Amino acid sequence: MCFLPATLEMIGMVIVAPLILGISRLDAAIMGAVVAAVSPAVVVPKMIRCIDEKRGTGKGIPQMILAGASVDDVFVIVMFATFTSLAKGEGVSFWKLAGVPVSIVTGIAVGFLLGIILNIFWKKIHIRDSAKVIVLLAVSLFMVVAEDRFPMVPFASLIGVMISGLAIRMKDEKIAARLSAKFDRLWVPSEIFLFVLVGASVEIRSAADAGLKVILLLAVVMLFRMAGVVLCMLGTKLNFKERLFCAFAYMPKATVQAAIGGLPLAMGLDCGNIVLTVSVLAILITAPLGAFAIDLTYKRFLEEESAI
Repeated sequence: MCFLPATLEMIGMVIVAPLILGISRLDAAIMGAVVAAVSPAVVVPKMIRCIDEKRGTGKGIPQMILAGASVDDVFVIVMFATFTSLAKGEGVSFWKLAGVPVSIVTGIAVGFLLGIILNIFWKKIHIRDSAKVIVLLAVSLFMVVAEDRFPMVPFASLIGVMISGLAIRMKDEKIAARLSAKFDRLWVPSEIFLFVLVGASVEIRSAADAGLKVILLLAVVMLFRMAGVVLCMLGTKLNFKERLFCAFAYMPKATVQAAIGGLPLAMGLDCGNIVLTVSVLAILITAPLGAFAIDLTYKRFLEEESAI
């Protein structure tokens, strides 16, 4: 779930995009790296709700999707940097490729350590839950900034943030439940703010001019991605409905596409405009469809864990 769905989606883009859009294989690879990332802004809150309602937690389905989607984003961003370096004639950075597994390990280790430290701190020094939320946000932002400021040390900040929350929950479920309720209320205005910014990055004229070709392309590569999810589920104890839910949960695309979709254009690459257009349409189509699919199916497809 960390690599296979995104890899198959990029392969699908490399195969299909030149046929439909008439672009080069390298341009298609750049486009595939942009489109292949899962949106944490859509997936994370949905999976946290599944965990809170104990839907699918007996088989670890939402936890698996959370972990897989976080690593998926790290992997795709590294591939994007690799393909754009090739397009600019800089060659492949094998250090970045080798740093992917290292960044995952360091992200898990740092996130777990910080989560444990925060839990110990809160037990010894009593502060209000609102203050704990601010502290946790500050620690999370520190991890995100550290990833950019210290590139010599591979570090997956998204995984670190997620693991820190899981560490807090593991050590004290009562504190975790109260903090989760606070973050739920905080997410309501943040969600509006985030997607307004995403919408502001959309060039409506480019999206309208793209026509049905891009929509067809996205539909085809989405099939490649779903095939990757199905392959990941082989040999597991998940039933058909649970596997289908996992495929739906890996559909939404928004934040990563909004963040890096315009970079090829800013770099002056020939594929910049078409990559931005495809990124915009991927956001407009998959984010609402994926969110609706998760909301409509999680109670029907995932078993509720019985209380002991």
